[in-house]
Amino acid sequence: QVQLVESGGGLVQAGGSLRLSCVASGRTFSVYAMGWFRQAPGKEREFVAAITWIGGTTYYADFVKGRFTISRDKAKNAVYLQMNSLKPEDTAVYSCAARETWAELTTATYDYWGQGTQVTVSS
Repeated sequence: QVQLVESGGGLVQAGGSLRLSCVASGRTFSVYAMGWFRQAPGKEREFVAAITWIGGTTYYADFVKGRFTISRDKAKNAVYLQMNSLKPEDTAVYSCAARETWAELTTATYDYWGQGTQVTVSS
């Protein structure tokens, strides 16, 4: 099992920035990739970004390209999501997820999930 704990959410004005963190514990050696997803009220959960744990290859949803950056710190078993130029439509619960095997990371099912952290962007 892998446990994931997110932090860093909050309230920010449009145009502002936030940095989300996700720390993994447990069987972290089994992780192939980690990703960030978000779910806004009344909407389905959607893929935001992902990163492979060893190679550091990154993947982004089109709507965050150029604004969000995913990174990882293997020594800390952590993955981060730097969010810049935030928009009100970025308001959602952001969740961290981990996957143990190779797959198309933008559409794959992930094996482990965190509880999520609320991000609210005011206009």
